Amino acid sequence: MTPEELAAVRCGLEDFAADVFEPFARTDQRRWGGVYLRGLLLDGQRKSVEPMAARLGEDGNRQALAHFITTSPWDPAHVRARLAWMMEQAIRPTVLIIDDTGFLKDGDASACVSRQYTGTAGKVTNCQAGVSLHLASDHASAAVDWRLFLPESWDPASPKADPDKAARRVKCGIPAGIGHVEKWQLALDMVDETQSWGIDVPLAVADGGYGDTAAFRLGLEERGLHYAVGISSTVTAHPGDAAPAVPPYSGTGRPPVAKYPDPARSVKQLVIDAGRSAARPVQWREGSRPGTGRSGLKRMYGRFVALRVRPAGRRIRKTSRGPELPACWLLAEWPANESEPVQFWLSNLPADTPLTTLVRLAKLRWRIEHDYREMKQALGLAHFEGRTWNGWHHHVTLVSAAHAFCTLQRLARAPKETAPA
Repeated sequence: MTPEELAAVRCGLEDFAADVFEPFARTDQRRWGGVYLRGLLLDGQRKSVEPMAARLGEDGNRQALAHFITTSPWDPAHVRARLAWMMEQAIRPTVLIIDDTGFLKDGDASACVSRQYTGTAGKVTNCQAGVSLHLASDHASAAVDWRLFLPESWDPASPKADPDKAARRVKCGIPAGIGHVEKWQLALDMVDETQSWGIDVPLAVADGGYGDTAAFRLGLEERGLHYAVGISSTVTAHPGDAAPAVPPYSGTGRPPVAKYPDPARSVKQLVIDAGRSAARPVQWREGSRPGTGRSGLKRMYGRFVALRVRPAGRRIRKTSRGPELPACWLLAEWPANESEPVQFWLSNLPADTPLTTLVRLAKLRWRIEHDYREMKQALGLAHFEGRTWNGWHHHVTLVSAAHAFCTLQRLARAPKETAPA
């Protein structure tokens, strides 16, 4: 980078920080917000307070930074809302992506740390779990909201409460009204919050940890959202043309209610019944490695089956044809070299949605993995060493701000033909 370019970036960072931290009531909070943001962006292995302070030179007041991130009473929701408004204009998001990531811990003193499964380690281990919501398009994405998952062992009202962990709540600064809430419900809470900020994105994408829960899918529908969510192969459904019927009535006892004559089958079996010949090749994007695509990059493509189905486990609704389960898309990836399908999604997009659109949207979840990787490896998402509830929320919010600044810099340098409209 030339000196002129570096000066422009520094000026841009000052303007960005002034905008993001405008809601702060005090001048010192705005100052230390900008310093912490700069510390996250500086080169260095660890992005916790002490090593950042050592790299920040005359601004490296470790005590002031620690106070700002751990105990200063600023509301991270205000910063997140500013980020959401800013990134909505820059990205022009087409989807909300919801997922969670683990924050591995050695000890058990940090807020909400517990032995639990995390995809970060691919196993059950000692960690915190954070649920995040990202605005995304084909070209860019940004994390704009977060929730720290509180396990049942930390909830005094739960029968699974751990007395030692419940006793640490006060020391960790966990608000008294915060109890155990399932991750899918935290995700819906974040959808509600972003909608309250005026962010109107019509589609949600999530993996099977969320899509397997019928209440989550119903919650998205009730909020007026379409979805394309991963599911496990054992989720059950009826074929799209199945119809409930009323069994014969003998005239005695309670009249029978309408029901589907055949039991629901697993989505895996429904796709297998459709046969390999139902799979169609689809290219959904071009990757970052050299290949044979139009841009000289590797083409990302596979073979997919799309079927109309009626997922079981939902409330039967009344229609002009009688009571029935709502229909939606079942999408499955079935590679040519596999004997059976390997990945599944459900989507309530309209019945005339093209297969290429279904695949592209379902596969757009790759952007959240890109965000997590950049925030963890380059910006210190998992490096927070404090133990408090507020400290965790402050840190992940400022890492999101640093990531958003990097995204804006990339978009500003992107060729016009690849930048979002």
